[in-house]
Amino acid sequence: MKDTTYQAAHTDFSHDLSYGDYLRLETLLAAQQPLTEAHDEMLFIVIHQVQELWMKLIIHELNSAMGLLQQGIVDPALKMLARVCRAQEQMSASWEVLATMTPSDYLQFRSAFGRASGFQSYQYRLIEFLLGNKEPFMMKPHRHKPEQYRRLEAALHAPSLYDLALRLLAQGGLALPEAVLKRDFAKPYEPQEAVAEAWLTVYRQPERYWDLYYLAEKLVDVEVNFRRWRFSHLTTVERTIGHKKGTGGTAGVAYLKRALEIVLFPELWQVRTLL
Repeated sequence: MKDTTYQAAHTDFSHDLSYGDYLRLETLLAAQQPLTEAHDEMLFIVIHQVQELWMKLIIHELNSAMGLLQQGIVDPALKMLARVCRAQEQMSASWEVLATMTPSDYLQFRSAFGRASGFQSYQYRLIEFLLGNKEPFMMKPHRHKPEQYRRLEAALHAPSLYDLALRLLAQGGLALPEAVLKRDFAKPYEPQEAVAEAWLTVYRQPERYWDLYYLAEKLVDVEVNFRRWRFSHLTTVERTIGHKKGTGGTAGVAYLKRALEIVLFPELWQVRTLL
């Protein structure tokens, strides 16, 4: 008997938008341009491009979630933050694929891309700024790209995701100092005892402050996944190049280890001890 399950499928795309057209696959699949004949350079390029695509989605979701939180709208923002977490998990998993590349494989093409380095990822830096890890020096590699620099500068001076969560704490009737709510957002956030006390109140009365409680836990999810990504990155780099300097001039593994010490939402970790 003739199989007719696919006979009605549309096959003429001379005047219609096809799957490949919609996703612009010709452009996407033409973006992998190895500089050498080394077999593993394609792996290296694809993994980093995939990471950048996930980061694009994360930025999209973070910006939308933060826009809602600015309006005091929590529930849809939580869904967006949950999506951020799932994307972060995919980013972490991709390091496992890259880890199939041995040090000898990497050395076959490492010198070809000169000073290019993940340290220079504009999207990664923007995510850090949105999450509150702000360091003006990190904007310097993007001065030659005015639009990227402008977006980073705007994020540097704007409230971070955590700053917006603290505003909601205050709007929920919990006492926070003006110095916290109206601080210079371009400067690193410093933990405050009053903020820890406010979160402690939320965690002691989750039924009363359910939205804030759930938001706090979702922020912790985001930070946990960010730490996992950083740790997986560190492990992959150490496995591949040991303690050599990074191609972008950083200290390599030592730089990545320092990054592991960064705490994005400090009082949300302190409250575990205080409870």
